[in-house]
Amino acid sequence: MTMEPLKRCVVLAAGDYYDHTREHVPDRALTIAADGGWDHACRLGLHVDALIGDFDSVRLKLPTDAAITRLPAEKDDPDLLSALKVGWSKGSREFHIFGGLGGRVDHTISNIQLMVRLAVRGGIGFLYGDGTIVTAIHNGSLDFPASGGPEGRMVSVFSHTPVSSDVNEIGLKYQLQHATMYGDAVQGLSNELLNDTPAHIDVHEGTLVITFPIDAPLPQVSWFKRPVGDLGDINTSVSSALAVSPK
Repeated sequence: MTMEPLKRCVVLAAGDYYDHTREHVPDRALTIAADGGWDHACRLGLHVDALIGDFDSVRLKLPTDAAITRLPAEKDDPDLLSALKVGWSKGSREFHIFGGLGGRVDHTISNIQLMVRLAVRGGIGFLYGDGTIVTAIHNGSLDFPASGGPEGRMVSVFSHTPVSSDVNEIGLKYQLQHATMYGDAVQGLSNELLNDTPAHIDVHEGTLVITFPIDAPLPQVSWFKRPVGDLGDINTSVSSALAVSPK
């Protein structure tokens, strides 16, 4: 199932940024700063349409020409998820997230989980890191245009669900056809893009987490049967299952 181009949203998180970040930020996209992402937006010279967070890590003065949503410091939803919810509510389904990889490993794992959350609801997210992008697909495919570059442009594929059925990797150094991948097995590490060869990755039933080089052309996402879902409203509550430790 092919798709019309998805509406794009750029989200600037508060984590690590790397060289040449600015050249990878899509133009003409809704841009949201999540908490300390505002400081990075200022450094990169980016206009921001909205800001959201508890702003505990912001050092610079907040703008007067953007929508600002203040969140409490203690809540279940991380600031990045709240930013994604804002973008989703405005019609965006393709998210480009900067400052979401590197630094604290728990934040990195959390942000990869958010890529899965987007995928199973019919969206897609791209997490930009140090030379690498992380994304996820659910019951769908990624198509990479043919491109050139240095040898060893690594692509890795992992099953996020316990079982991912009918997985195919075509046009890569190691071909995979109608494979079953498992969430507790490492089966798709360190494949490679081939020069001047389009590449295709798909999963017919399940969810895959995929990493690929930041200098590769962005892939086109499509679905065999597009999931339908919603990220929900911004949630500032604290789970009733959490017990407050005595002081």
